[in-house]
Amino acid sequence: MIRHALEQGTREMGLDISGEAIRSFELFADQLKKWNRKINLTTITNDEEIAVKHIIDALMLAGCVRDGERVLDVGSGAGVPAIPLKIVKPSVRVTSVDAVGKKILFQRHVARLLGFRGFEAIHGRVEDLAGIHAHGFDLIVSRAFSRLEQFVGLAAPLLAEDGRLIAMKGPGAADEIRADGERLASLGFEIVSVTPYRLPFNKGERNLIGIAPRKAA
Repeated sequence: MIRHALEQGTREMGLDISGEAIRSFELFADQLKKWNRKINLTTITNDEEIAVKHIIDALMLAGCVRDGERVLDVGSGAGVPAIPLKIVKPSVRVTSVDAVGKKILFQRHVARLLGFRGFEAIHGRVEDLAGIHAHGFDLIVSRAFSRLEQFVGLAAPLLAEDGRLIAMKGPGAADEIRADGERLASLGFEIVSVTPYRLPFNKGERNLIGIAPRKAA
């Protein structure tokens, strides 16, 4: 079922996905459902919703990621977008952080099964990473993690020079952008792009919000 949903959904979105990637996503989905029966990892549990709301949503982000970049996924939960990103962009070095230990254990388990290299799942809070990972990431992403102002404030010390941030948001993004725009400026950042899209099978509207340090006048 998940293979069919992925193949149909990626065609609808104009995304190219290999057979090898689909097999990896099938394994990820299978493990997610197995673990979720014992511990609460996600409320998204049927094949079509896993394919669309977890995997295809993450693939939309993957199109913005450059090969070889160092990416941090903040508040990654059950490994989304971190794990799908690593599957389709193996050259990208992915670090995920989440405060819930069981979710990080799940991510490490999947990473072992898929033989990931250049993937690290950290149990902790993003604000505790600055001592080890200061300015260590080219791209920092979050999905429904917090308001834009809080995300930028926590991520800024971890962002490399010329780095950028992407916040994955739902249909209320426009209101949040209006509310937080001035606050981002006070932090030295600005919104540089907003990319709206609709998930396949009428599963909702999403936005990729690109944020970068403000350029000196």
